[in-house]
Amino acid sequence: MDEVLEVVDVVADSGFEGIVTWLLRLVGLVLLLAGLGMWLFTEMGLLLVPALLVLAGLVLLVAPSVLLLAAEFA
Repeated sequence: MDEVLEVVDVVADSGFEGIVTWLLRLVGLVLLLAGLGMWLFTEMGLLLVPALLVLAGLVLLVAPSVLLLAAEFA
């Protein structure tokens, strides 16, 4: 976890935190929509892959804000 906070701190110091945050949110939104699309519009018997995509998408939507907040306090 310390390595992740160090990377986030370097990104925040370089001034690219807005770009990186929105890029991660965009990837998270794409994963979320892909997981929902696979679950709703296909006849997949195994729901593990769509569930993992939705979970990863939600994590990527929330994680940048939480990591930048944690980097400010560290």
